[in-house]
Amino acid sequence: MKEIVQQALNTGYLSVAAQNQIRLLLQSDYDSEDLDAYIILQRAVVAGDVKQEPRSQKASRSTTAKDAASNIKLAYQVAAEIACVAAMALTMPKNTKDSSYLGA
Repeated sequence: MKEIVQQALNTGYLSVAAQNQIRLLLQSDYDSEDLDAYIILQRAVVAGDVKQEPRSQKASRSTTAKDAASNIKLAYQVAAEIACVAAMALTMPKNTKDSSYLGA
């Protein structure tokens, strides 16, 4: 997870393949460092520092309204993912030996 996040932060881009890898990792075992990295990635996406590759490549949009609707949908999706991660973090047993990876 940390490597995927670091690459996305360095390039400013998150491919569909990387998004799928992250989803798989979140469904398996992960530690607090992975969770920190994921939260940092989500913050970077929301801030516009990292662009996500669209899941389906559609023809170029012609109207601003479609772009605005897409941005709102993405914002809600990111907010939902952040809320999900926060809920998972709150249910994780506290392990004082874990340390923050990138700081959050």
